[in-house]
Amino acid sequence: MTAEPAATLPPQPWMTAPETRAVLDALAAGRADARFVGGCVRDAWLGRPVKDIDIATHATPERVMELLAAAGVKAIPTGITHGTVTAVVGTEHYEITTLRRDVESFGRHARVAFTDDWREDAARRDLTMNALSCTPDGRLFDPFGGLADMAAGRVRFVGDPRQRIAEDVLRLLRFFRFHAHYGRGDPDSAAMAAVAELAPRLPGLSGERVQGELFRLLTAPDPAAVWRLMDDAGVLAHLLPAATDAERLDRLAALERVLGDRPESLLRLAAALPKDRATALAVAERLKLSNADRDRLAAAAEPPHPLTIGVDSAVRRHALYRLGDAGRYRDLIRLAATDAPGPVPVAAVRAALDDAALLDGLRFPIAGRDLLAIGVPRGPRVGAILAAVENWWVAQDFGPDREACLAQARRMGAEG
Repeated sequence: MTAEPAATLPPQPWMTAPETRAVLDALAAGRADARFVGGCVRDAWLGRPVKDIDIATHATPERVMELLAAAGVKAIPTGITHGTVTAVVGTEHYEITTLRRDVESFGRHARVAFTDDWREDAARRDLTMNALSCTPDGRLFDPFGGLADMAAGRVRFVGDPRQRIAEDVLRLLRFFRFHAHYGRGDPDSAAMAAVAELAPRLPGLSGERVQGELFRLLTAPDPAAVWRLMDDAGVLAHLLPAATDAERLDRLAALERVLGDRPESLLRLAAALPKDRATALAVAERLKLSNADRDRLAAAAEPPHPLTIGVDSAVRRHALYRLGDAGRYRDLIRLAATDAPGPVPVAAVRAALDDAALLDGLRFPIAGRDLLAIGVPRGPRVGAILAAVENWWVAQDFGPDREACLAQARRMGAEG
């Protein structure tokens, strides 16, 4: 017997878009029952932006491929053995997954069997708010109380939290990530009990998977509150034992809100770490960061040219030039503002950040070939004089022009 819908989702632009209709019409032509599932339903109900549109159907993946092809819709068998096909219409991508039930679960992957039971498929979802489904005409099905949980700001597992986390320990981090973005008040007590028991399994997760969850968590409006929860529950001790500075993370998030910055997960992670390059490099290795992100994290932890908000603009310009990277300079200014002993005027932070635009104009006006042209012999002395002139130019706050720098080089050459 088909369950009754729990509510009606008002029409959404993404539900009625021509690209979406092309996919749904292709499935309907073969009498394949289809619903929107997961995050798109959850976020549409909450009035949040919808990113990915996922569709579930009772039709087998092979049948889905046939129906899409017959309708002229590009179909990619992205995970066909697990029931997933990606439909591509223009620039839009839709993941279409056949209803499934778990036969055996083991970590990230599970052995599944296809089914035509919508509740059975929903029971595979991790959280109640992710177990919603919605028909193309807006009938919303809620088999595990996800709507009530969302209304209460309650992040709750489908079924027994311990069993769900044991099936895939990444769900432990997903719980905190969703609590950061959707939760209010105290976290679910049953989930926290399971977290305390199963946190020792976290080191077995791959760095890439941990990075994905933590970086999504760190984009939340107030990540520090959940970071503290993770620390108190022993999660960070098993995952990133050094990343416990929630106070500094809190100050950075507050500063970003005032400045209107887009949250940056990497910089927020840097705020939670001690000011130690070796620790930053160890965290980068654990999370399998890219080389660029590794270097950025290390520079934020122990900058080669430290900055404080209270210094005058000339000192900041000198540090900016020596760093040679406007983005890294901005990182250090933001972190410096979180380290200040008292409140920092927002205008002062903005002024310091605006200095980054000066980097394009801070170009040392001479090079080694210029020294050769004025008679300095080839060899190590060229580099020594060039470095000495550059230091003089910086000390003069970048004011001397090309001719003045050449005159200084001649004087230093003559003195040598």
